Amino acid sequence: MRLRSRRALNAALAGLMAFPAVADPEGARFIGSFQWQMDDPAFGGFSAIELAEDGTTFTVLSDRAVLTSGRITRHEGRITGVTAGPLTRLRNREGRRMAGHVGDSEGLAIGPSGPMFVSFEGVDRVWAYEDPARALPLPRLAEWDGLEPNGGLEALAIDADGALYTLPERSGQANQPFPLWRFRDGAWQQVAEIPRRGGFLPVGADFDAEDRFYLLEREFTGIGFRSRVRRFGLDEAGITGEEVLLESALLEHDNLEGIAVWSPAPGHIRLTMISDDNFFPLQSTQIVEYDLTESLAEAAARP
Repeated sequence: MRLRSRRALNAALAGLMAFPAVADPEGARFIGSFQWQMDDPAFGGFSAIELAEDGTTFTVLSDRAVLTSGRITRHEGRITGVTAGPLTRLRNREGRRMAGHVGDSEGLAIGPSGPMFVSFEGVDRVWAYEDPARALPLPRLAEWDGLEPNGGLEALAIDADGALYTLPERSGQANQPFPLWRFRDGAWQQVAEIPRRGGFLPVGADFDAEDRFYLLEREFTGIGFRSRVRRFGLDEAGITGEEVLLESALLEHDNLEGIAVWSPAPGHIRLTMISDDNFFPLQSTQIVEYDLTESLAEAAARP
C-alpha cells in the first residue's frame, strides 16, 4: 500500500526516537533488525520478500513494479550484510513499463520450480512472470472490481502444491472478515474468511513447511506503525485455527509489509520481514527477524 498523506506521516514519525524499546512479544523471540540501503533512486518501497529454503537467497518487490534479488549474510544468526543485483522493472503483457496505480505491485510468490507471481492493487490482478520483461495475466475475479481503492490485493502466497492465495488489504467494514481466494486448476475460488481483529490490515503472507498460512498485518495509528503476525491452518473447509504469534509495540519497527517464513534449523521457524519506507526520508528499509519459540513438532502436537 502507498501511504498517500506525506504530511501526516511526517508529523507522525518525527517523534520516533522518543519512544523506548520494548520487550520481546510472547511466542516470538526478536533476532535483529538490519537497515538496508542502496545507492539507487528506485530503491525502496518494498512490499514483499521471498527467501530460499536456506534463508540466504532472496527476492524483494517494491510497490513501483521494481524487484531485485541477492544474498543475506548472517553472523551467529543475525543479519550483518545484504548484497543485491541491479533493480529491475517489471513490464506488462506487451513488454512496456508500468507507472502509477497500474504498477502498484504488492505481493510476491515464487514456487520451487515455477514462475514468479505478482499481485497488484489499483488495477487488482495477479500476473505470472517467467521473465520480468513480459507478464502472463492470470484470470480475474469479478469481485475484484469492487475492492476499495488503495485497499485491494496486497498479500500473495504459494503453498506446497503450487496453489496461490491472495486477499485484500481492506474488507469493507470493521466487522467484516477478509475473503481468502485460492488459484488452483486455472481458476480462482474463495476458500476461507479471515477474521478481522482490531485495526490491523493484511499486507503480507507466506506458508511454512507444514503448509500453515502466516498473515502479516499492519496498523497505522496516526503516530506510527504496529505489526502483527497470525497463523492459520487451512483445509478444504476453510481455516482450522488462529494463533497470534507476534504483535509489536507502536514504533517498534517501521512499516513492515513483506514476510518470508523459513527454517534456520530442523524443526524451527524464523519470520523474516521487510519494511516499506514509502520513499520517505524519515522512514527506512528494515529487514526484521524473529524466531518462534515453539518448534514445528511442538506446534503439531498441540490439539
